[in-house]
Amino acid sequence: MKITTFLFFSSLAMAATPSFNVVEASIPEIRAALDQKRITSRELVTLYLARIGMYEDKLHCIITVNPNVLKEADDRDRERAQGRARGPLHGIPIALKDNVLTHDIVTTGGALAFDGFIPPYDATLVKNLRDAGAIIIAKTGLSELANWVAGAPTPMPGNYNAMRGFGYNPYDPRRDPREGSNDGRPVLQTGGSSSGVGTAANFWAGNVGSETSGSILSPSNQNMLAGIKPTVGRISRYGVIPITADQDTAGPMAKTVTDAAIMLGALESPAPDPNDAATKLCTPPPGRDYTKFLKTDGLKGARIGIPRAFFYERANLPQRRSGAAEAPAPGGRGGGRGGNGDPLTPEQARAMTEAIEILKAQGAVIVDPVDIPSLSTQDPDKNFALWGQCSGLNSVKGKDANCSVVLKYGMKRDFNAWLATLGPSAPVKTLTELREWNITHITSGAIRFGQSQLDISDEMDVQADRARYEHDRAKDIELAGTNGIDAAMKSNQLDAILFPGPNGAGIAAKPGYPTVIVPFAMVPNTATPPFPAGFEAKPAPFGVSFTGMACSEPRLIELAYAFEHASKRRVPPPAVP
Repeated sequence: MKITTFLFFSSLAMAATPSFNVVEASIPEIRAALDQKRITSRELVTLYLARIGMYEDKLHCIITVNPNVLKEADDRDRERAQGRARGPLHGIPIALKDNVLTHDIVTTGGALAFDGFIPPYDATLVKNLRDAGAIIIAKTGLSELANWVAGAPTPMPGNYNAMRGFGYNPYDPRRDPREGSNDGRPVLQTGGSSSGVGTAANFWAGNVGSETSGSILSPSNQNMLAGIKPTVGRISRYGVIPITADQDTAGPMAKTVTDAAIMLGALESPAPDPNDAATKLCTPPPGRDYTKFLKTDGLKGARIGIPRAFFYERANLPQRRSGAAEAPAPGGRGGGRGGNGDPLTPEQARAMTEAIEILKAQGAVIVDPVDIPSLSTQDPDKNFALWGQCSGLNSVKGKDANCSVVLKYGMKRDFNAWLATLGPSAPVKTLTELREWNITHITSGAIRFGQSQLDISDEMDVQADRARYEHDRAKDIELAGTNGIDAAMKSNQLDAILFPGPNGAGIAAKPGYPTVIVPFAMVPNTATPPFPAGFEAKPAPFGVSFTGMACSEPRLIELAYAFEHASKRRVPPPAVP
């Protein structure tokens, strides 16, 4: 992205000045304006491109703008004029995380090795979006390869990639001024590897993220967006650069639950995808229409559980057995205070207290506290908090007895399988080749923070280590699912568990369970060590999350929409008016 490109986009906008304002416009509002001929898709795209031209230099949230976007807009306008509307997103610009393959737009995953790479096929979700009429406007920034590149000893900061550098949060798009952190990283975290920045900044109507553990929920939280992290398998993963098929899923991020629900229906396939067996798990609602679950009274009689220990307050955890290695924290990789056993800040706690009161006022039955057996147990071998995800050089073979190898094993297995689908066009053929390419291109900007995650994945032997993987995968599901979320929900007859911000991402990720997050509050951006004297950090967005068991998206959308309707707390970022 170059400034000359931005100026070109701005000049396009000056040529088209419809009265419609894209700032904070919802998908239903955009659709109504298109239907009423108050704006065309070309004019709509041009207005969004103008905003990109004005603010992208400040935010760094785009890797590639679709070079054919105006042609796509013209095609959708032509179809609309002929009385042909493809679907609920006809003529509406949507952005994709740059790990989603598009046959006509460069896809990099943020990695220099894939610079300029045009895939040989579209991801299934891209075909679905285009069938619904969506215009793919851009590929968004992300943490390189969804943040499975560099862990300890020099972990890669969230929303950094070698293609674009750091991304910045529109609620405070400044660099961190603290000594030791003043390498260009943002003062206000963007929340992980699925950039919600452009959606918050009104560069497009909504964006598609992907999550292994936190990368839809955390950026939605940090950018004051509604996000839906679906059940693994609800949306086909075919054509999305993987970490592990056990936990990966794509999902929508938008300014409202309504917009996210519309996008979810468009992303889901009408029938199981033969390229992704997991798509057989959940049955789509009739017509893949999730808007029928947008009910203002959806909270009446709903039983909502509050998991105080570990997620709101410090938990009473057992001592590890003598000689056991320290386990990496099991929280979501996208970030979020409180999900690793740290108590909420006073301001976050006050926000959650207020959210619970709103739920009560809307007729919900609050079960408080809710016991999650795998967190209350004093058996260290069965406690979820002591069973982390193997990560970084502290978790190489021989040092990984007390953590799950599921991600590092899955990356070797599934990344190599994905590369094989690219055929002769693949820039590298194996994970080993990628690591070697990175090493030989360090001076060009590759692996600024190292590649310890790739290293520990590549040392796995997909055949010889399979028994260890299967053991750890079973333990993941037991602690997070069977004796975790499942047990808590069944014993209390819950409709959902309420988590602060994205703090439930890690426990929901392992069994592949869905969550819907809703914007709610602004809280102080506190930091350790503190910011320098005289530096005033701006407040950080903070949301609330509704989590359920597999395939419960319809009920979660009901609850989230009713809460959003009762609270109406989203505010646009003041830095990009």
